[in-house]
Amino acid sequence: MVLLVEALKMALCHPFLVSNNGPVTSLSSTFLRGTTPSSFSVNRKPKTCNLKNVSVSISCSSLKTVRDRTLDRHVVMRNRIRFVQKLKTLLLSKPKHFLPIKILSKCRAYLSLHKPRSLQSMIHRYPSIFELFTIPWPPTPLNATKLYPQPCVRLTPAAAALAAEEMNLKSSISTVLANKLQKLLMLSSHRRLLLAKLVHLAPDLGLPPNFRSRLCNDHPDKFKTVDTSYGRALELVSWDANLAKPLPPRESHSLDLIVDRPLKFKQLRLRKGLNLKRSHRDYLLKFEEVPEVCPYNNPAESLAKESIEAEKRCCAVIREVLGMTIEKRTLIDHLTHFRKDFGLPNKLRGMVVRHPELFYTSLKGHRDSVFLVERFDEKGNLLEKDEVLALQDKWMDLARESKRMRRERRKANIDKEFGRLSDVNQNPDDSDIDYDDASEIDNFKDGYDDGFEDIFEDLDFEAEDYDLGNDLFDNKIGEFWTAGPFPIQNGSDREQKQPW
Repeated sequence: MVLLVEALKMALCHPFLVSNNGPVTSLSSTFLRGTTPSSFSVNRKPKTCNLKNVSVSISCSSLKTVRDRTLDRHVVMRNRIRFVQKLKTLLLSKPKHFLPIKILSKCRAYLSLHKPRSLQSMIHRYPSIFELFTIPWPPTPLNATKLYPQPCVRLTPAAAALAAEEMNLKSSISTVLANKLQKLLMLSSHRRLLLAKLVHLAPDLGLPPNFRSRLCNDHPDKFKTVDTSYGRALELVSWDANLAKPLPPRESHSLDLIVDRPLKFKQLRLRKGLNLKRSHRDYLLKFEEVPEVCPYNNPAESLAKESIEAEKRCCAVIREVLGMTIEKRTLIDHLTHFRKDFGLPNKLRGMVVRHPELFYTSLKGHRDSVFLVERFDEKGNLLEKDEVLALQDKWMDLARESKRMRRERRKANIDKEFGRLSDVNQNPDDSDIDYDDASEIDNFKDGYDDGFEDIFEDLDFEAEDYDLGNDLFDNKIGEFWTAGPFPIQNGSDREQKQPW
């Protein structure tokens, strides 16, 4: 007992002994063989640390996201036509490509348009893309003889022609789009993905709205649709070794050196203006030393969780998915839907933020977006532009044309009001002049833009949707992915185009 007390005193006074034969050892393991080693031993990492045993120890809560205005601009520009893209999808999903306003008012959640925002005011914001028209409709009761006009919305001839061009392009590259779906199935653990999840990622991949009924059935040699307990799913039929090739690793440093020789110190290639802590930088350097993990040949179950190899594979999976998108970006929430299918970690956003050399997280919009940094230059421009993305730029041009038309309409109203005020000024008895309108005219003529022209709209439209009775339509919204002929408006004799 006395010897045990003396040994405890020596352990408290001198916690470590340096051995001549090896690393630092604990006194508890030298003298107290019979006691519990865990109560005295201190684990110290050796200098030669194996990369396979390195654990992820960088806390994502301490990381600060550095804004990149060039990449944030992409999110802002696409969010401006989000209403246009969604309403266009709804219109093209119907056989005759138009919708009554009463039915469209039930799709406010899909359009991200909440009350008291008027639906017709949003439609009037894009006169070059959408137009309103009326169709005769029997009122309540149905045995009435007089018909009342019901307002409906459809695409303008210019927008209808552009939509037909977009559908023809997607039909011509259906094989390329089918390869994207096949690669997604090859990345999944069970070689099966729910169609309800693929709908969220389909616009970013450039898939047509009817991909579930047309594209999935036109390629039975690649995949097939099956029924599961969670709903309809897409299942892989054949494995293509040519598609199971991951993206080449990015260049860790620039090659424009004066003398072609190995670098003396390791370098980490980061975005301009991005500064990291030393511990974070050291971790990323160790991360680059880990051999590349192919996400197609190495399933998530074969790697230890929270290991650096597992994180290497997760980064490779996200790179593959972002490389398939037309804008080389998507929402983090869309990736979260495939977390279990692709073997991604629970804290997916933290892992993405932890690797600024590969990805950039934009905080613009209602939900965060993730970019594939290597596909953009220093000015934020895409190095390779997709054909479908070029057509989306044409939709942006139509939206700008709508802004120009609204500006001319506003100018015409101001000139008309200015003429009325001039007539009033000629009469000395009338002195009630609206000076706010006069100041607005002066600002407009001087080229002054207060930045609020996109907020205020003309007040000559009804704020509420038309209500023609509740018994004419049922409460069900209906299926919006119906294929049908593509007509071009204008005139009663409409030309019939190819369906989708």
